[in-house]
Amino acid sequence: MENSKIKVLVVDDDTRILQILRLYLTKEGYEVVTCERGDDAIDMALDSELGLVILDIMLPGLDGWEVLENIRRTSSVPVIMLTAKGDITDRVQGLDCGADDYIVKPFEPKELLARVKAVLRRSSVSPDEIRTVKIGDLSVSLDNYTVTLGGKKQEMPPKEIELLHFFATHPNRVYTREQILSNVWGFGFYGDSRTVDVHIKRLRDRLGESPYWDIETIWGVGYRLNIRKEQ
Repeated sequence: MENSKIKVLVVDDDTRILQILRLYLTKEGYEVVTCERGDDAIDMALDSELGLVILDIMLPGLDGWEVLENIRRTSSVPVIMLTAKGDITDRVQGLDCGADDYIVKPFEPKELLARVKAVLRRSSVSPDEIRTVKIGDLSVSLDNYTVTLGGKKQEMPPKEIELLHFFATHPNRVYTREQILSNVWGFGFYGDSRTVDVHIKRLRDRLGESPYWDIETIWGVGYRLNIRKEQ
């Protein structure tokens, strides 16, 4: 997809940042629309032609977390969180709530452009990509971000669904935490791999034990999804 065909929504109440991002993104060929309030951003994010959202956390009207939550109810459009907060807890919260990347202010525009391109590459889907996978009574779909177990829908955040989908499409193989971060989150997460452990623990807690599969901890290495038997 060419940049000229990609519309980017930038949401920030700092007009200087809006101007800088508009300048750099437009120069790269993106179509840019901007917004300064969280409540206005929700309606703008419903645009079916939108290819990416760059979203600040501290906003008037609604904050970035509330905006992201509303977006994820109806849309899987890629979202990059933009904030002055750099604590690990904030980064985990943003990614756990469905953000695709996270960049801390102050930032270099060139770094943000690189993140934009990386997120857009990861979000583009090839026609032959496996979008829905089934193992026994478990079904994971990235078409509508749903997980069903025994015919019952399981509520879980987007990143947990993406992590489960990754394991389900790559069974019986050991992956390090860094490899999982690269494949599911798409970047090194500032060198911190604890978020993988947190997400896998949550998957185990939500889904319980299965006669068909399990996520095994390979001590000192990483994790592997084992298929025990076919349904």
